[in-house]
Amino acid sequence: MDHSDKQILVTGGAGLVGSHLAKLLGSDNHVRVADDLSKGDRERVPNGVEFVRADMTDPAAVAEAITEDLDVVFHFAAYTDTNYANPRQLFEENTEMTYNVLERMDEVGVDKLAFTSSSTIYGEAPRPTPEDYAPLAPISEYGASKLADEGLVSTYAHSYDFTAWVFRFANIVGPHQRGNVIPDFIEKLLDDPERLEILGDGRQEKSYLHVDDCVDAMRHVVEHADADLNVYNLGTRTTTSVTRIADIVSEELGLDPEYEYTGGERGWTGDVPKMRLSIEKLSALGWEPPTSSDEAVARATRDLADELR
Repeated sequence: MDHSDKQILVTGGAGLVGSHLAKLLGSDNHVRVADDLSKGDRERVPNGVEFVRADMTDPAAVAEAITEDLDVVFHFAAYTDTNYANPRQLFEENTEMTYNVLERMDEVGVDKLAFTSSSTIYGEAPRPTPEDYAPLAPISEYGASKLADEGLVSTYAHSYDFTAWVFRFANIVGPHQRGNVIPDFIEKLLDDPERLEILGDGRQEKSYLHVDDCVDAMRHVVEHADADLNVYNLGTRTTTSVTRIADIVSEELGLDPEYEYTGGERGWTGDVPKMRLSIEKLSALGWEPPTSSDEAVARATRDLADELR
């Protein structure tokens, strides 16, 4: 699907990935962002992009956001915390939002959906994990909600004549981000430059992809993959441990703190300690990550340090 002069909706478009995608696609398309601003920030929505304040659990708001003139919907709206305080609400509302979006698209004849899933659907899987790995066994309610969402998207692709692209994300990092390891470390070190508390044993190891590269990969896949259901991992070939993130953040801030570990192989219940996705399928489609996982962490640290200072 060529992305120029299209009518595009981005749900959750005031969040990290959605706002960057709206900026990328907004230069040569009409882009509408729908976001309830519970986590997103209106300031992130680029100039020239239409904004609708909408809660995607509300069918009336979904009807306002999804109109028959749309060419494609990028559905990003979701609770994204793997250790969210109310896991039942996270599961029920994530799946409700996705079902509402799909039903409304079908109702008005919009049949192209790009959906952001997560590496958490794999659970604790062998690495690198390919898209056809089974059985899918998530260990958090967040991962379970994304797997349920994928089931709904698959159903609409196979039974309702939709074309769907499903993106299983590694850890996406970049400006404006809060509530994950990099901004957490920066905030702790700005508060106390001498010591840094690290959740777990520091050996948790995952793949980090900068948000600019993430949205570029998404655009590439939507333009070049044309099956009814297209499932792609997005990540890097390399990984970064939590202790290495602490080193990178400390280096970027010019500090040399003492590390204090809380212990245990997980940072929290439901945390998958080690994750690296196979990106061979993405590579075969012609897209390679331009930086390593460490470089993505360093770049995100520079983005966030300026903001948080």
